[in-house]
Parts: sequence; C-alpha cells; structure tokens
Amino acid sequence: MRSDDAGKLVLRLGLGLGLIILVHGISKLSGGVDFISGLLASHGLPPALAYLVYVGEIVAPLLLVVGLYSRPAAWIVVINMVVAIGLARYKDMFVIGKAGGWALELEGLLLISAVAVALLGAGRFSLGGSDNKLN
Repeated sequence: MRSDDAGKLVLRLGLGLGLIILVHGISKLSGGVDFISGLLASHGLPPALAYLVYVGEIVAPLLLVVGLYSRPAAWIVVINMVVAIGLARYKDMFVIGKAGGWALELEGLLLISAVAVALLGAGRFSLGGSDNKLN
C-alpha cells in the first residue's frame, strides 16, 4: 500500500533528519566528544567509546534518511539512545517536567521511533527498496 510506504518515509526522515539526532552529531563534529568521554569514564567505561557517537548520530541518521540499511541504522540509534539515557539522563527516568510531561519525552520519542523503523523497515521510497531485508 502506497500510504504505508509514505508513512515509513516520514518516520525515517523525522527520525534521521528531523534536526534532532543529526544536529547533535554535527555539533559533536565541531565541539568534540570530551563531554561523552567524561561520562563514560565516570561510569568505568573506556573513554574511547565516545567516538562511536559519530556512528549513532551522523552515519546512522544519514542511512535512515536515504533508506539504506535502515533496519541496522535504526538499531544503532536505539543503542545510542539507550546509552544516552543511561549515562546522562537516568536520574530523570521517573520525573515529570514543569510542563507536565515526562522529562525524557524527547529521548523516549526518538527511541520509540527508532524501534518502529527497525521493525517496519524503510519501505518502497528508499535507496534500498522494500525488497531488501536490511531495509
């Protein structure tokens, strides 16, 4: 059905290009990953893992936008969001914000959207096409 593929396209573009994840990655290209290295080190993890954020916030979103290897790219975003919540926002897991919403609503929305793309695939409007199992 054509509307299913259009919905998948909108979901992929919103998640990958939605000026959320990709912009965070671009800012880390110019500002570096020292903050993330410090978070990792404070949790007893190797600081060098911070460079994987470029995969989760630049490579994966770009793959989602063009619809190539969309399922693995979406799972990378899922992992990226789980790590971000676990390292930086875990204290807000059960907090209601000042406006009455969940304090992690943005992170939660990105996480759920990435899981949806990982399960649904890219659809017909993608470079990989709907026949590719990785899309």
